[in-house]
Amino acid sequence: MSDKNDSYKVISDNRQARYLYEILETYEAGIELTGTEVKSIRAGKVNLQDGYALLRNGEAWLINVHISPYNASGQYFNHEPRRTRKLLLHRQELRKLIGKVEQQGLTLIPLKMYLKRGWVKISIALGKGKKLHDKREDLKRRQDQRDIQRAMKSY
Repeated sequence: MSDKNDSYKVISDNRQARYLYEILETYEAGIELTGTEVKSIRAGKVNLQDGYALLRNGEAWLINVHISPYNASGQYFNHEPRRTRKLLLHRQELRKLIGKVEQQGLTLIPLKMYLKRGWVKISIALGKGKKLHDKREDLKRRQDQRDIQRAMKSY
């Protein structure tokens, strides 16, 4: 019974977001989905790569995230793969996000989609776009860490 309460299964991960953006804060949000979308997500057919979130009229919307159509249902009952989906956040979180996105020019990026206690959740982050020199610096730092670990292993 306790395993059911603590279950956490990552469905899709946007690894390139951490390379392209400097992550400042992360938030957990629910998503408004249809039945075939949930079945397709449970099958792992999600792509967060080109997705982003927008704030319109005091609501958060997930845009351009691809959820493949569910194969076992007919075409009539299926969903549109790249439709705009509503994100479910608390009002205080929305207010905070609206202020930061509008004033500081930050972007909302989906980091990962996962199942938590049977519900589909998405982790979104406030991010600031990295410049080319920042990306190079991160690659150098990561390579240096690998070299240090390799040297420590030999001793």
